[in-house]
Amino acid sequence: MIHRLSAPVVLPADPDCSVVRDGVVDIDDTGRITYCGPAASAPGQARVTELPGILLPGLVNTHAHSPMVLLRGMGGDLPLLRWLREVIWPAEAKLRPDDVHAGMLLGSVEMLRRGVTTSAEMYFHAERMADAVLATGARVVLGGPIIDLPGLDWRAMLAAADRWIDTDGLRFGPGERVELSYAAHSAYMLPPEALREIAEAAAQRHALVQIHVAEAPDEDEKQRAEYGSVPRLLDEVGLLDGRLIAAHAVHLSDEDIALLAARGAGVAHCPGSNAKLASGIARLTDLRAASVAVGLGTDGPASNDDLDLWEEVQLSAMLARVSTQDSTAVSAADALLLATRGGAQALGRDDIGSLEPGHWADVVHVDLDDPAFATGLDVPDDQLLANLVWAAGSRRVRDVWVAGEQVVAGGESVRIDRAEAQAKVATASARIRN
Repeated sequence: MIHRLSAPVVLPADPDCSVVRDGVVDIDDTGRITYCGPAASAPGQARVTELPGILLPGLVNTHAHSPMVLLRGMGGDLPLLRWLREVIWPAEAKLRPDDVHAGMLLGSVEMLRRGVTTSAEMYFHAERMADAVLATGARVVLGGPIIDLPGLDWRAMLAAADRWIDTDGLRFGPGERVELSYAAHSAYMLPPEALREIAEAAAQRHALVQIHVAEAPDEDEKQRAEYGSVPRLLDEVGLLDGRLIAAHAVHLSDEDIALLAARGAGVAHCPGSNAKLASGIARLTDLRAASVAVGLGTDGPASNDDLDLWEEVQLSAMLARVSTQDSTAVSAADALLLATRGGAQALGRDDIGSLEPGHWADVVHVDLDDPAFATGLDVPDDQLLANLVWAAGSRRVRDVWVAGEQVVAGGESVRIDRAEAQAKVATASARIRN
């Protein structure tokens, strides 16, 4: 039987960021949406759950390293490359598979409680990360990093990614909760030969490639000297011929932006991490003007330092406005779509990110018990969206469904004991620091 979620306001995250008054979302037994729109036009009979407030799609975090909750706060006042080399990489060398599972479990719960239903993850021990996400009930686009460092063999990492996809397929789990990808760390941490082989392997399997691109101004000096820019290098080795999401993409030229647009690459815009590490401000308005698919990412919780994508919604608009000195550069509606529909498009997904028939029923309920909504819902649409985006954020996320299954109720995970998950992270983190 159809399960119908009913609320005074539904935000489907269609291209116009429509506001549906007295709306419903109908969900079938497979966890897919069959209808979203006014209650008066809803077809047939259904089991109804009436909710106060607002329903909207689950947010899509297009770039994260969520197990780094284990490392939160470490080296927090260093620039990117020193932070990686002096603090993060030595700490990560001590990680065990169970540590990563504990970190991903807590990170996934943290995101779900903030209304983030999908995250694109790049981290070690990816199989344990998949286990953690299947336990919390979230959705993930996952890849173990392919990187060239002492003691790490990029060829073996690539072969492992091939085997996993060939064995389990690109998507698996209830509601296709896990999608596998190739997580090429970056052009400055992999030789061109590796990038070319990753491009070929991903193309054969129609898989997404996640890769850090032009995050800090000094990270890719060698590549820029030889190829002109990282996007040009990625194009030369064939990575831009397939599905690709470029994380950060801060230091791009006009030509780089045009190239990403022409090849259909996505961008994961991470304004919070980029600001905290002083990496720079990505050219969001120029990327959008070029019709590059842009989503939002938190990056890791050791460089942000949280997994609350609503903060990125606010920062993306604020930094775009201040960097262009144009208060109309990115509206509240624009920013909300970056975190939903835009994130799905950046990942090359057409089944999440909006409340449309055929999409997975990844749904978030925001209630009104907050000063942000003191004026109520009977306000103009643009004022309602402004109150949600600028004032409320994640504070009043109360309930979350993934593939039609409720995974958060009353602000807490229905599957995971959060206190226990936090205790496991505390134990693992203490060992890593010592």
